[in-house]
Amino acid sequence: MNNNEISIRLSLIREGDKTAFEELYNNLKTPVYTIIHRVTWDTPMSEDILQEVFFKLWSAPPAPSIENPRAYIFRMARNSAIDSTRKQKLNLSLDDIEVAVPDTAEELSLKMDISGALKTLPDEECQIVTLHLTGELKFREISEIMKIPLGTVLWRYQKAIGKLRKALGG
Repeated sequence: MNNNEISIRLSLIREGDKTAFEELYNNLKTPVYTIIHRVTWDTPMSEDILQEVFFKLWSAPPAPSIENPRAYIFRMARNSAIDSTRKQKLNLSLDDIEVAVPDTAEELSLKMDISGALKTLPDEECQIVTLHLTGELKFREISEIMKIPLGTVLWRYQKAIGKLRKALGG
């Protein structure tokens, strides 16, 4: 869903259109969730934050003057995840850990390798990679969301990709 389509949906949401909200949610829930999860690394917390983000979009959609609504939504999700993580205490019990059963052993191995490799990256590098690859954001948009210079985003992305290649064996 591009910025123009998001702007149209947000305008309709301001008028109370539930179908437009459902379309926005269905199109953005996966990339928004992924960005949140790359900050929190906690599935239940990420799901809660995802719901909070979309609740805020329903109850108080951004003004029509927002130039890049896609980046706005991703920034909102990232900031909410950072805030929640800061508030969260690191008291995990075995009951808090979810076990997902993938379809195949190969899928499990690949997911574990990628997840493990992403966890080795510094937080900002992990977020840049996730925003670019999962959120499909341009580096300029990531620069706006993270409030860092474009050159720094590009440099950190290249550095992170190099680390990921090394961690995943080329």
